[in-house]
Amino acid sequence: MKLNCKHVWMYISDYIDNSVDPELRLQIERHLEHCEICSAILDSTRNILYLTADDRTFTLPIGFSERLHARIRGELAGHPRDNGEI
Repeated sequence: MKLNCKHVWMYISDYIDNSVDPELRLQIERHLEHCEICSAILDSTRNILYLTADDRTFTLPIGFSERLHARIRGELAGHPRDNGEI
């Protein structure tokens, strides 16, 4: 199976946790070598993990989680963004 961006996005957390099987990990790494978007998503996800592991706390704007989840569902379903905001 040839991975596309949506496949990589589905496994990005498992990839970071090193819990994907070795063959899938190799396929993801090959994809990341040539895909700037997925590489940026990987870096951003790692940064989020570092930030959330920080002892300092911060408050997200009201409704942020709902908008984020809706946007992710829309992106995975292939729907265009409404207005580019999360």
